[in-house]
Amino acid sequence: MDFWKAISVLFRRWYVALSALLLTFIAAYGMYATIPTQYSSTTLMVLTVPTSGSYRMPQPTVPNPLVNPLLNFDGGLNMTASIMVQVLNGPEVAGQLGVHAESTTTYRVHNGHPNPELLINAPFVVIEGTSLSPQEAKKIVQRVAERAKIELKRRQERLGSPPETFINLTEMIAPTEPFAERGGKTRTAAVVFALGVMAALAASYAAESIMLGLRRRKEQPPLSEAATPSEEAVLQR
Repeated sequence: MDFWKAISVLFRRWYVALSALLLTFIAAYGMYATIPTQYSSTTLMVLTVPTSGSYRMPQPTVPNPLVNPLLNFDGGLNMTASIMVQVLNGPEVAGQLGVHAESTTTYRVHNGHPNPELLINAPFVVIEGTSLSPQEAKKIVQRVAERAKIELKRRQERLGSPPETFINLTEMIAPTEPFAERGGKTRTAAVVFALGVMAALAASYAAESIMLGLRRRKEQPPLSEAATPSEEAVLQR
């Protein structure tokens, strides 16, 4: 019964609901149009062991084999990928690449899984770049990919790994062509529209309440007329 009462209120105050809905459409479209479009590009890189293996064979001058420390334990490639993700996401590297807190061009590095606790589970390095410019989105991915190779080589050199055992960082998927991400704009417009619908319903019910109040006031007799019978009774006494 309450449902049909609510529907009847909307039908009676359709002009209020329609005006509010029109304002809602305008507000939702305005939000969608004013939020800038973000462009995204992605590349996939994989860590691999060189064909010569993870250690250098003994030599006459060096009787003991030299092992790459990054490959001298189980899951070496996965752990190295985790290290690279942490290094590339660090503020120092980001600042050197020209990405700061107020930058409209940003990037994110992960191993293909959104859970940071599972970084050691795959030897992948996935780089995602976003920007208001499609060209800049692709460029930041390319810069981070080149920096990843430099950082990997630098750390293996610091550990004294033999060059022939260096881990390779191979680009499996080149930086993709930037594509527009409109999901955030659509969600914002949907929220504005939902709030506008609720406001339209509230406005319709408020208009109904105000009109009923005005109608009751019109139906009530004036105070002077209401007091006349009592005055006549006093005069008769």
